[in-house]
Amino acid sequence: MTTTATPVSLDHIIGKAPMIHHLSIAVRNPQKVATVLAEIIGGTAVAFPPNPGSYWVLQLDPNGTGIEIYPAGTTLHPDGAQGVAFVPGLNREPEYGAFHFAISVATEASKVAAIAAREEWQCYECMRGGFHVLEIWVENKILIEVLPPDFTAEYLAVTKPEGVVEHMSRVQRLKLPG
Repeated sequence: MTTTATPVSLDHIIGKAPMIHHLSIAVRNPQKVATVLAEIIGGTAVAFPPNPGSYWVLQLDPNGTGIEIYPAGTTLHPDGAQGVAFVPGLNREPEYGAFHFAISVATEASKVAAIAAREEWQCYECMRGGFHVLEIWVENKILIEVLPPDFTAEYLAVTKPEGVVEHMSRVQRLKLPG
């Protein structure tokens, strides 16, 4: 079953459709990961004072795109009107999980792959049903799909509102057991 929501315009606020502006990941070495991700996205990394030992990677684009980098084991808890509580945990090894994200960058695919190789992070060029991504496995545990300019163009062509649902319904689906 497919449901279609009526888009709400935020043009008067941000000039574009609704979007995710930032997200967070927890890693073993926040400073190193922040520095490397800033290089990949063509931005900068700064300390993130609300959570000591954390960094904020800023793409420095008009949308405020960013990635908060926390020490491994950090969890977020509701803390009433004052906002989130950053709760440190054991600095344990990050585990594989279902979370990932894709980010468009101005950096060319070959440079992104070279940076990942230098850091000894797994990196693969993959096809995702009509568009390519560079899978970067941060610290070989956390998946980020990097979209250099040509991959971004493919992604946007596939995900246009007028055709994405139809396109994805044509993509061969995996047969699930059971």
